[in-house]
Amino acid sequence: MTALWLFTVFVVQTSLSVASGPGSGPGSGPGSGPGPVFTNHWAVRIAGGQKQADRIAAKYGYINFGQVSCFLEGHYHFHHSRVVRRAPYSLKGPHSFIHMDPQVDWAEQQVVKHRVKRDAQRDPSFINFNDPKWSNMWYINSRCHSEMNILAAWQRGYTGKRVVVTILDDGIERNHPDLAQNYDHLASYDINGNDHDPTPRYDSRNENMHGTRCAGEVAAVANNSHCTVGVAYNAHIGGIRMLDGDVTDLVEAKSLGIRPDYIDIYSASWGPKDDGKTVDGPGLLTKQAFEQGIKKGRKGLGSIFVWASGNGGRQGDHCSCDGYTSSIYTISISSTTENGNKPWYLEVCSSIIATTYSSGEFNERNIITTDLRQLCTDGHTGTSVSAPIVAGIVALALEANLLLTWRDVQHLLVKTSRPVHLKADDWKTNAAGLRVSHLYGFGLVDAEAMVLEATKWRTVPPQHTCSQMPVRRNSSLTTSGCSEEPEQHVDYLEHVVVKVLIAHPRRGDMEINLISPSGTTSQLLAKRLFDSSNEGFRNWEFMTVHFWGERSQGLWTLEIVDTPSKQRNPELLGKVQQHVHIKAYLFDDDGGVDPDQCGAPQGPCHSECGDQGCDGPDTEHCLNCVHFSLGSLKSGR
Repeated sequence: MTALWLFTVFVVQTSLSVASGPGSGPGSGPGSGPGPVFTNHWAVRIAGGQKQADRIAAKYGYINFGQVSCFLEGHYHFHHSRVVRRAPYSLKGPHSFIHMDPQVDWAEQQVVKHRVKRDAQRDPSFINFNDPKWSNMWYINSRCHSEMNILAAWQRGYTGKRVVVTILDDGIERNHPDLAQNYDHLASYDINGNDHDPTPRYDSRNENMHGTRCAGEVAAVANNSHCTVGVAYNAHIGGIRMLDGDVTDLVEAKSLGIRPDYIDIYSASWGPKDDGKTVDGPGLLTKQAFEQGIKKGRKGLGSIFVWASGNGGRQGDHCSCDGYTSSIYTISISSTTENGNKPWYLEVCSSIIATTYSSGEFNERNIITTDLRQLCTDGHTGTSVSAPIVAGIVALALEANLLLTWRDVQHLLVKTSRPVHLKADDWKTNAAGLRVSHLYGFGLVDAEAMVLEATKWRTVPPQHTCSQMPVRRNSSLTTSGCSEEPEQHVDYLEHVVVKVLIAHPRRGDMEINLISPSGTTSQLLAKRLFDSSNEGFRNWEFMTVHFWGERSQGLWTLEIVDTPSKQRNPELLGKVQQHVHIKAYLFDDDGGVDPDQCGAPQGPCHSECGDQGCDGPDTEHCLNCVHFSLGSLKSGR
């Protein structure tokens, strides 16, 4: 027996917000496994500044390690040395009274979060480098696999100069001969060891090689007679060592908040368990770190977060159950094999934006990069490969235009990525004319197209949020597409988020689809064979980019298909407990914006701007000048 639940809704608009507090955490948690592990670290929110926090910490026997992030004002990292470092339950004692202190707004003992690294074990030009592995880098220098056009971007002079990338991982080998020249200590930190050296911890099994491999993909030095060449081989590269220890909400938030005005791009190739039964995502602090990063990072242009989509394909996992890759603030990146096939490890979901080459079957070639102990490897695999490649390509685009915002970068990827020869049964063209797939997003990245578009790009108009208030089963609501709110009226879709609260006896039996007013269908959730959890979805947010560029007004349909599996009593049915909440992130067409152009300058250019126009109202925003130019190191003009 299959149950089909339909929700027909029209989209209305409210202001942009990020949920916080009870009920808005990382979904329903793992489907099975051991209980929580409590650490001796606390996140605490206290008004009154550092001295007040120090006083309260001392009062209850804590050590104040300082503010979690420069953007998370009033949030402090407390440590209690007399509490067991890892315990199966929250130990009580005099330190517990901190929760009742009237000067403490909020306190949370940190719980270990399971995070796994996303590797999957198992003559084009005159440019020629003397690096020994250069000839084996088929994904860059092969005539048959040149669609990522990295070489063509280099030929145009873009190699990542003045752009800063950091790898959030298990550390990077900063003295590696292929990294040392580009290593940037200002973009590095050791969260696990609480010092400034991100060097990995060495052991006989080389467990902490992952970050060094990712770093080499981005910024391995070119033409130095060693190993390989990075995608952005003149970029600055740093590392945040944060996976080689207990990973908590506090650890993740601190990592995402390291030098946000200095670091341009954060690359992460890890996430919750890819086991086909886990539903997990950012905690309260990490959600705030993402939001503050896109609002205030890069001096207001927004930090750029690139994320690997996940390697749970063999377990039937679906990356919509990963709250990091399904965040609107991250760029979720997928993988394809050298022959354009779906890799065995690939997860599918509606939040994937773009794809790169990576490893495949045994007869298909892998990606070459730096390795621990100053070595090279072709054993770097999975979507772990793809996120750093895109981080490097974004660095090329930022060199072309340092004024790109975090949303500009996503628009560029949507516009320039191409299906080429990527094989998938679900390629479709949405109502905006964009080809999109749940396996590959908008297709294979194109570095040359990215830099060319970046040089002439106009910043997209401000983002607005259209939100449907809670609706119950079989209900509908007719609206005018937010036109009654002049300040919030929108036309073209970017991300669409569906927040659900569903009780269900076996979570893996559900499939969820969303149909736009234009008739485009996006699968928000596929059935997961191994997900036998009875916890359902607790205020979980599914996100899709498949309606990008479409009009927002009209009838939306949310379809929930419930097909009982053999492992479940068919008499037990799921139900939507309270509400389904649909949010659409959009931009308007004030000033005659063409969605294909993605943004014209808002208002007139300065009188000294030349015929190429501007991307803002002042002289420093001129793309060329009528008379004289002082020049700018930031913009490269």
